[in-house]
Amino acid sequence: MTEPAAPALPDLRPGPDGWVAAARRVPSPNFDDRPPGMPVDLVVLHNISLPPGQFGTGDIEAFFQNRLDPARHPFFETIRDVQVSAHFLVTRAGELVQFVSCNARAWHAGLSDFFGRSRCNDFSIGIEIEGTDDQPFTLAQYDTVAALVRGLHVASPVRAIVGHSDIAPGRKTDPGPHFDWKRFAALAGVSATLLPYQSQTDRK
Repeated sequence: MTEPAAPALPDLRPGPDGWVAAARRVPSPNFDDRPPGMPVDLVVLHNISLPPGQFGTGDIEAFFQNRLDPARHPFFETIRDVQVSAHFLVTRAGELVQFVSCNARAWHAGLSDFFGRSRCNDFSIGIEIEGTDDQPFTLAQYDTVAALVRGLHVASPVRAIVGHSDIAPGRKTDPGPHFDWKRFAALAGVSATLLPYQSQTDRK
């Protein structure tokens, strides 16, 4: 099957202020400054659903804005004091939501390491994809993630695109076994050299 041509994807480049004009902006307070002069050269892909396994609830946005109601679901009590964010969320319908400017440090990676470089939040962009480890992602999500990564690659010196599991092995498993790396790479028009952590025989 021939993949859709990458140039047909929308232009999702961040502007000078680090915000993507086409994204729905939902500012999160959970960010701070990157170290001075730090190049942003890593993209980290995650998955998330709140409550776990449920989609379209609006709870992800509430979580990243520190306004999640712990009484709404038993799981929320376990994360009531957690303050995290990501730069972007891609919903099941393929909508792009932005929480933090790409110029700032979002709190998405946690304890992490990229080829001996710790504190991956310092030099990465975090993209959350609404989903779970045990369900396929939607075609609309692949289109949006691919277009966003193409835009980020133009705006920043991106040298690698990894899963959260690659920089926090044993602690994190996302984006999970259902994320089709080959489909994503073809749509995004990125070289296999930008996917350094697993060989292509390990990727789907």
